[in-house]
Amino acid sequence: MSKRALKKYLTELPKEDLEEQMMDLYLRFPVVKEYYDFVFNPKEDKLLQQAKAKISNEYFPLKRRKAKARRSTAQKFIKHFLKLGVDTHLIADLMLYNLEIAQTFEMEKNVADSFYKSMLNSFEQAVQYISLNGMITDYKERIAKIYTITQEREWLFSEGFSKALDIID
Repeated sequence: MSKRALKKYLTELPKEDLEEQMMDLYLRFPVVKEYYDFVFNPKEDKLLQQAKAKISNEYFPLKRRKAKARRSTAQKFIKHFLKLGVDTHLIADLMLYNLEIAQTFEMEKNVADSFYKSMLNSFEQAVQYISLNGMITDYKERIAKIYTITQEREWLFSEGFSKALDIID
């Protein structure tokens, strides 16, 4: 069904039927329930803390012995926060937190080359997002610190980290 056809259908529907359909969607689909729960009671700080805890657990697990260190865990949260419409500052904070915790992990463990490539992708995404949303002044210090660590520890793809900073200069 096209957006136009849906709009026409909804305008022709009596109010009671529309309310009934909305309640059905709310009860049937967890994504719809989660969206409306967020819209009417946005506990953004709680969501951010939960996301940070899960990302941290990815690198420094509490229940298992071996860290999984998957970038995809943070990416899922970032994508989810973007869909929900979470405050841009909280999304930027989460993006940088992911890089900071990964750097802490890298200092303690030997990591594969793919780890560095993955973190470069995260760094580029974070810098671009922060730049596009006009938050460079708010996060310039954290970005610089992350960049400095990549250079001091001689991370692979260091030229990529340097190029990513060209956006903010």
